[in-house]
Amino acid sequence: MQIYRTDQFPLPLPAGHRFPAQKYALLASAVEASAAGHMATAPAATPAELALAHDADYIQAMFDGSIAPAIMREIGLPWSAALVERSARSTGATLAAARSALLHGHGINLAGGTHHANRQQGSGFCVFNDVAVAIRVLQQEGRIRRAAVIDLDVHQGNGTAAIFAGDASVFTLSLHGAKNFPFRRSPSTLDIDLADDCDDAAYLASLAPALAQLAANFVPDIVFYLAGADPYQGDRLGRLQLSMAGLQARDAQVLALCEAQQWPLAVVMAGGYAEPISDTVAIHLNTVRAVLACQQQ
Repeated sequence: MQIYRTDQFPLPLPAGHRFPAQKYALLASAVEASAAGHMATAPAATPAELALAHDADYIQAMFDGSIAPAIMREIGLPWSAALVERSARSTGATLAAARSALLHGHGINLAGGTHHANRQQGSGFCVFNDVAVAIRVLQQEGRIRRAAVIDLDVHQGNGTAAIFAGDASVFTLSLHGAKNFPFRRSPSTLDIDLADDCDDAAYLASLAPALAQLAANFVPDIVFYLAGADPYQGDRLGRLQLSMAGLQARDAQVLALCEAQQWPLAVVMAGGYAEPISDTVAIHLNTVRAVLACQQQ
């Protein structure tokens, strides 16, 4: 099993920017301490691969820097060549993790989960939609026909839902805060809205039937799991009240389903905005360790 890292490709941000880019290097260091033999550098997704899920004009404008300022404001990150490189690497990492999953049962991207990017443009700290690109590349290559997306970031996966709208080959499940970003949503195959201050018990009680509904109605060739750290009670942008133990129980439900169904699983980290940042890193590290434990069984 391979674990792909993108922290070697820095994301330059102005001082005080609220996006916690440093979490990626901290997470990679923590994972490397116990799983160095699994670590690999993320390849970059090519413009041709990106174009399977994104508009060609948008891709070109991102690469050459002619992107409209209004779009960059919606993305919430300043344009730079380094941002484009990092975004292509993060997308390539998810594709590579999916290839690992098809070969070995599991694969991990220590970044990714950029689920607000739609076909026409990025949004919400997301430049390219890594999971959508990976699915379309694997479908084009004939490696898969059907894919499921289990999106457990605290924010609804509107970009992913929009890209796959009306496509019966992809099942999109999103469990998210009802009153949180984004405020313009696209319907997933299955959306579960959670009230503010939702705790461990309520969250897990909502997740179990959602996963059961997926299993009863769809047979994917691969599952993509967005293991967001932002449902955590200490997250600045989350509005939910999950403990670290609750998030581990969440991961365990997803992993148990995929193990029981023998579905290959590609895991991406998605969002996390806790203070201190070490809490976000700990949550993501717990997810990685849980996947490694499954792989070693």
